[in-house]
Amino acid sequence: MMESPQTTDLDLRLVRYFTVVADHRHFGRAAAELRVAQPSLSRQIRQLERQLGVRLLDRTPQGSRLTEAGEVFLPRAKALLRSAAQAAASARAAAQPSRVTIGYTTNLFITAAVRELRRQHPDADVRTLHLDWNEPRAALLEGRVDAVVARLPFATDQLDVTILYDEPRELLVPVDHRLAGKESVTLDDIAGEPVPRMPDPAWNSFWRIDPRPDGSPAPDGPLVNAMEDKLELIAAGEAVAIIPGGLHAEGLRPDLTTIPLEGVDPSHIVIATRADDRSRLLAAFRKYARAHLTSPGAASDRPRQPAR
Repeated sequence: MMESPQTTDLDLRLVRYFTVVADHRHFGRAAAELRVAQPSLSRQIRQLERQLGVRLLDRTPQGSRLTEAGEVFLPRAKALLRSAAQAAASARAAAQPSRVTIGYTTNLFITAAVRELRRQHPDADVRTLHLDWNEPRAALLEGRVDAVVARLPFATDQLDVTILYDEPRELLVPVDHRLAGKESVTLDDIAGEPVPRMPDPAWNSFWRIDPRPDGSPAPDGPLVNAMEDKLELIAAGEAVAIIPGGLHAEGLRPDLTTIPLEGVDPSHIVIATRADDRSRLLAAFRKYARAHLTSPGAASDRPRQPAR
């Protein structure tokens, strides 16, 4: 029988440990992500359970599963962590009104807007931070960044999101693929080609185009977590992928090439901030982003080659 709770105070570190174990459904994998020893993690979860007076997780031969109490506690635990992060970020913003961190994801260039923000606000501490493809929302809500330039899709509740420009979608294949060199392709051309899956339902739906317009499922490829693993699968001829046109195959690896994909909607490049953030610096950055980040070429602010 669980002990009666001695206090309603909760250690946020323990709450975070619980959410990671709950997401993985496995103590070993959660311990690896948290970089703590597995026995220590088990002790921390038991300590949280003692604080609450309920059992949250049951171990099984396959890993672990949430108890009924754990199922109820998990969404509230995540909301608690988000609220704590937002409170900390708001406090820092109030104490340091001239500091702002701008996030961005792979192959999105924010230099022109950041340079303009620094020029117009020379006393501001303007920082930049690269984020993985699946981090923009969490990075904003956790206060790691104050604005982010990223590709949809990601959940936009609690965020203020503005589309900056669109990118066409392309097919990524190995250079010796049967379709390599074609001027363009359609979904019919890859109807039987497996497409790697990522651990995010919204991302899979958009980037695998799953289901296809006729209602058929996209052929399943291997589940991968990292872009590098996806590229290796494609280069080896095990799959093809649909990617943003702005990624440029020649910059990914020399044994891959892209083909324009016709008949599909483009991807959207957006600027996102926390919905309740009224920082003057963020308002200024949003203005400069809308003025300067209007296309892949304009976004980089790199010197252009003269016309020949």
